Amino acid sequence: MMIVKSKVAKIGSLVISSIAIGTIGYMWLSGYNFVDALYMTVITVTTVGFGELQPFSPEEKIFTIFLILTSITIFGYAVSAFSEYLVSGKLFEQLKHRRVEKQIGYLKGHTIVCGYGRNGQQAILKLGNYNKKFVVVEKKKEMIETLEAQDILNIEGDATLDEVLQKAGIEKASFLITALPSDADNLFVVLTASQLNKDCIIISRAGNESSYKKLKFAGANNVIMPDKLGGDHMASLVTTPDVIEFVDRLTIEGETTANLEEIAVNDLPEKYINKTILDLDLRKQTGCTVIGFRNPDKEYLINPEANIKLVANSQLIVLGRPEQIMKLREIF
Repeated sequence: MMIVKSKVAKIGSLVISSIAIGTIGYMWLSGYNFVDALYMTVITVTTVGFGELQPFSPEEKIFTIFLILTSITIFGYAVSAFSEYLVSGKLFEQLKHRRVEKQIGYLKGHTIVCGYGRNGQQAILKLGNYNKKFVVVEKKKEMIETLEAQDILNIEGDATLDEVLQKAGIEKASFLITALPSDADNLFVVLTASQLNKDCIIISRAGNESSYKKLKFAGANNVIMPDKLGGDHMASLVTTPDVIEFVDRLTIEGETTANLEEIAVNDLPEKYINKTILDLDLRKQTGCTVIGFRNPDKEYLINPEANIKLVANSQLIVLGRPEQIMKLREIF
């Protein structure tokens, strides 16, 4: 992109310089005023074939020949640069980047996923299942090609840089997931994101125990250690295999299905505010069951009673089959 801008600027400066030299030359050699000198320069440079204002002296003819040859050279260089730009695909790449930037500009409350490795891929798969809007930031060219083949919004660049996160819309994002392989890089992303958007909820991957506190101190709301979770999960398959398999079926099974959903009470129709879970009657309307409740103080209640009041800023956690969850989303 910078090379293209440099060439355009170079061609523009050459054109302006040739017009300036021609105008000054005709004013000096022929005694023309500025407008006449500019007119002669333009018709000479563009080779339109109009006649001169007065017969030329030998010196003026030599100057005109020089001006014509110079303008032809500049025009040839311009055509060559544009052809190279077109053939190399940079024009279409630039148009594509502008289209992507325009799409990202319309996003609000979206999620930024930094890194398209194993954890990043799992993250966007889950986000896609829940119809959440997201942008992936990745610096590896081969990964970018994969993302583009899947028509996934992406920004090519280093997520640790301010300008890259800004291109991804960090100021308007509600969540950021940084799943880079290096804990140091994740730390930089957390620091940058927390400075650019203090309201953004940041979730970071960590490979080492020592990085956990640093990431939390830097501004990460949640720090996930995949290796630790993997070990705990494998041990749980020994101690409580049926429970773990059931939970896996709820949260992991299938690539396009979901069995759990959360509902913000604030998003419910106003008639349900300060009513009870029983009044909501989700079981009858959708077939789903309320299995959890989070009050405004972020305290969780498992298997809440039906007389729990739906107060503002609280959340409901709902269980259901995929088709029931889809119906829930349609209604609420």
